[in-house]
Amino acid sequence: MIIRGGFNVYPREVEEVLMEHPAVSLAAVIAVPHESHGQEIKAVVVQKAGSGTTEEELTTWAKERLAAYKYPRGVQFVDELPLTSTGKILKRTRLSTWAAWRLRRPNASAIWTCQTKAPLPPKGHHPRPPCPTC
Repeated sequence: MIIRGGFNVYPREVEEVLMEHPAVSLAAVIAVPHESHGQEIKAVVVQKAGSGTTEEELTTWAKERLAAYKYPRGVQFVDELPLTSTGKILKRTRLSTWAAWRLRRPNASAIWTCQTKAPLPPKGHHPRPPCPTC
């Protein structure tokens, strides 16, 4: 569950809406840290072959079908998502570190810019990866 500004958002609900879009092959919704809301909603999407959908199109699609606090504020397009042998998305173990956490910097190569300046992850989350520049 994602808690965005005091509201509970279930990733499954957002994923189901995104999966209804004709250009989406697979979608995962994760929480990313946010200064004022605590957590923000981010979608990691695998597009169907030959589709040219944009982040704005998917955000608008979700905004029309979900409550104002539930639609993803960021969308990242990837070629594939990490899956288990049974086909489930590996959200807790790999997806949170595999996808860039920055909504404003989708091409970020590292999640943290520096070990000394990086905040500690929330309790119960995996430790932050090592900073490649330090």
